[in-house]
Amino acid sequence: MRQDPAAFGDQELALIYIARKLNDALRVEEALTAAGVDYAVEADHYSAGFIFRRQRVGAFVYVAPGSEQRARAVLRQARFVPFEPPA
Repeated sequence: MRQDPAAFGDQELALIYIARKLNDALRVEEALTAAGVDYAVEADHYSAGFIFRRQRVGAFVYVAPGSEQRARAVLRQARFVPFEPPA
């Protein structure tokens, strides 16, 4: 279920998805809510393009570290590719 980021207290939240389209953000929220996973969503900037770089705004989806693996599985089952941090 969607939570305010403050509801997670001092936990370092894990970024699991960056929705570039509103429709994708809504589908991700629907999948996580149906699975009973608590998550937070914040709008933030990301860079797009290779030759002509531009800043865009997307919906960043976060979960508590204890729910990260389950949330990633839910996203995969809903045919989304979870965000993987660079190595």
